[in-house]
Amino acid sequence: MTLFFGVDIGTSSSKGVLVDGSGTVLAASVRHHRVSRPHPGHVEMDGETWWTEFVSLAEELTTGREITAVGVSGMGPCALLTDADGAPLRPAILYGVDTRASAEIRELNELLGGPDAILERCGSALSSQAVGPKLRWVAAREPEVWARARRLFMPASWLLHRLTGEYALDHHSASQCTPMYDGTGWDPSWAPLVAPGLELPPLRWSDEIAGTVKSNVAGIPAGTPVITGSIDAWTEAVSVDACNPGDLMLMYGTTMFLIATVARPLRTPAMWGTVGAYAGSHNLAGGMATSGAITSWLRDLTGADYPALLAEAEAAGPGAHGLLMLPYFAGERTPVQDPDARGVVAGLTLSHTRGDLYRAALEATALGVRHNVEALREAGAEVSRVVAVGGGVQGGLWTRIVSDVTGLPQIIPTTTIGASYGAAYLAARATRGAAITDWNPPAATVTPVPDPAYDELYTLYRDLYPATREVSHALAARERRLSSGGAR
Repeated sequence: MTLFFGVDIGTSSSKGVLVDGSGTVLAASVRHHRVSRPHPGHVEMDGETWWTEFVSLAEELTTGREITAVGVSGMGPCALLTDADGAPLRPAILYGVDTRASAEIRELNELLGGPDAILERCGSALSSQAVGPKLRWVAAREPEVWARARRLFMPASWLLHRLTGEYALDHHSASQCTPMYDGTGWDPSWAPLVAPGLELPPLRWSDEIAGTVKSNVAGIPAGTPVITGSIDAWTEAVSVDACNPGDLMLMYGTTMFLIATVARPLRTPAMWGTVGAYAGSHNLAGGMATSGAITSWLRDLTGADYPALLAEAEAAGPGAHGLLMLPYFAGERTPVQDPDARGVVAGLTLSHTRGDLYRAALEATALGVRHNVEALREAGAEVSRVVAVGGGVQGGLWTRIVSDVTGLPQIIPTTTIGASYGAAYLAARATRGAAITDWNPPAATVTPVPDPAYDELYTLYRDLYPATREVSHALAARERRLSSGGAR
């Protein structure tokens, strides 16, 4: 029997899936974990956790089975620095939710000719999403670590290395290492300037076989092929066949991610221009810093479970009885690109309930999606087909709100497990030529129901950020000052 094992290392959990040659999920499992937030704006994770959880998932799902190939995926772009032997030197610095490198962004913009020059050359302007400024932060703030640093890993490439001994990274992940990647490969002048002394990994495409397992791992025998893999959102897009020009993938997870596939490279400072998961493909992408993270926060804060909160949010109805939320609880990535933005709940009264708050959180994400879609279209991206994926599609309310707010129908595929399933598919594509249209056909479509209340709410949403920006920035500065022991 042909079997493929896919693992994705996410922000709040690692997921493993065992899939047969037809795309049927035979078994799946999850390992939950937490990120570390040692200082305001710092979001990290121990890289050894990624490997430990991979092994644990493999022991549960693959023991006693003959695996044809292994697929790997993970959150990103991240920066795990190791010495020459591959030993981690510090916790991995995570993607755009980690906002520590604002000063380094300013320095690099000045050094490299300004934001427009970087945008034109690399596809994206510098932001909290970019890896380059975070490497520069380590070099400046932790010189003893940087002196020993020789290699750069992300979750997928770390699993690949531990399994096979190979040091490689996919082109897409590299294209989010702004300003070190120039659209075709590592930039020969800017990459050494940003990360001097670092041995940058050779680049491959996500569906290439990058190596074979070097010794038995939890029942996976030596010689088993392992693909290069990629960042989770791009692997999720692969998993639902959202990789054709005009496609937009919405990933409902801890963060909300949007990937538009475009026919040619597009440039806008509001979004991220990258190469795609496959050779010759191009994307314009965006990401909200929080989405499911807010719903988890509200669940923990109220002590209610998700079914109860969803039922109460459904009963609250459009507009959440007069509440409006800005979902900038960890700063915001696209399109405002403001790491010092902060969450706001406007319109609160003593009559509001936890169901109203939960509804406002779901609507805030939907309003943020609408803002991102407008930015994509203003940059020239065609959005003609929307596919939804991720844990947030379960239950139906969240996707219905997003469709009603944006006016966009959303295709719900048969399998919505996400990146672990996409990683398994990439392994099948690389070794057996599998087609995702056969593996994961559409199962349903969410059709929007227009509501004029949402148009009014969207106008207020767009007004709320500039109206509160200065206060939010002042509070963010105060938070940093207090965390460093400064005066109150």
